[in-house]
Amino acid sequence: MIGDSGDVDQNEGTHAPRDPDRAAVSTLEADFDYNSSAYHDMIDRSLLNLGNNVRLKRAIEKAKRGEPVVIAFIGGSITHGAGAAPIHLQSYAYHSYEHFKTMFAPLNSSTVQLIKAGVGGTPSELGVIRYERDVLRDGSVQPDIVIVEFAVNDADDETRGNCYESLVLKALASNNEPAVILLFSVFRNDWNLQDRLAPVGFYYDLPMVSMKDALVEQFQKPKDEGGVITKEQYFHDIYHPTNVGHRIMADALANLFRVTDRTNLDQKEDELTKYPIIGNDYVNVKLLDRKNADQIARVEIGSFCHTDTELQMTEMDDHDYGTPLFPNNWMNVPGEAAVGSSFKLHLRCSHLILIYKDSDSERFGTAQIKVDGQPAKQADPHQINWTHCHAMLLFSKQKVDEHVIEIDMAPGHEDKHFTILGFGYVD
Repeated sequence: MIGDSGDVDQNEGTHAPRDPDRAAVSTLEADFDYNSSAYHDMIDRSLLNLGNNVRLKRAIEKAKRGEPVVIAFIGGSITHGAGAAPIHLQSYAYHSYEHFKTMFAPLNSSTVQLIKAGVGGTPSELGVIRYERDVLRDGSVQPDIVIVEFAVNDADDETRGNCYESLVLKALASNNEPAVILLFSVFRNDWNLQDRLAPVGFYYDLPMVSMKDALVEQFQKPKDEGGVITKEQYFHDIYHPTNVGHRIMADALANLFRVTDRTNLDQKEDELTKYPIIGNDYVNVKLLDRKNADQIARVEIGSFCHTDTELQMTEMDDHDYGTPLFPNNWMNVPGEAAVGSSFKLHLRCSHLILIYKDSDSERFGTAQIKVDGQPAKQADPHQINWTHCHAMLLFSKQKVDEHVIEIDMAPGHEDKHFTILGFGYVD
């Protein structure tokens, strides 16, 4: 995960246990009181906005009737489950899914499906590109509930909220009209981007849950004055929750579910005809990679003729195994055929985001990028320095036009590897 300081958790994207010794956390889990009035007050404070309840109540009623319901989560490493062990069963996403089943489908739990699509160290700039593939599963799934968690990942979002609002609108605009819930996690230093992102939720009157509102004030208080949990108990490290922290996040979402279920049905929500508060330029963004490129654009792969298999991994859904991210890629390998020849993409689009692989390996070097023959940017895979997916905005135009993107190794890096994972484009 990338914070406002640019620091990262070097373990993100792996699927090994975060700690060999979980004895201290296990003791805390056993001793923690989830039933005290102070705990319930803390959870109540997490409800930032109940929002228009039409969509969420519809999903709840479907579950009560025993009909299939899909609850989906998209976000960064906290959604992935970082800090929890085992990650696939102790993440807040899995606990929330379990809560929902217990509350609304106790006799038909198999009808509720979990989609978990959290990827460590990535902002909504990448999330909006991944949405079709990782949440909708290329059109094979229609979530009834979508929880969006990017409040501590979006410091490096080059679009300053445009991709976040576009992601929210993309989810809301699905034909089955899912409930969209905004979740604001928090770092140990009490920081998140709630001030930037919550206005989007208020503008569209969406349900919102804030861990910052629930936790930060009580962190400063001793137990006899309203303190419920300390930072040492809640945080596994400076970014991610412990098992107890993940459980608290899930309880906050379950509180939203419970309150929504008990409230009267609102009038039907707006038809999303409002002018965007930040921007909606990326609502229709699509993924272009090696799998579909020839159907969309003209590609000259040059020396980027290999496929990289050493990729960031993430445990999707309730899986205990990692899924490789962006496997349909182009990798430059020095010394191979066509060495020194650049990768060229000819594409009609208005907005373009490059997705490339960060790495801590000395084998990887910096690439230089030209757009329409002019030097544009350099992509340094050691900027973050661990294996993960990096999104970089190449350009944002007002109209669709033909563009040529050329990528080759920067001077002095001709003997290095570089992996183009894909592109996000708006046509």
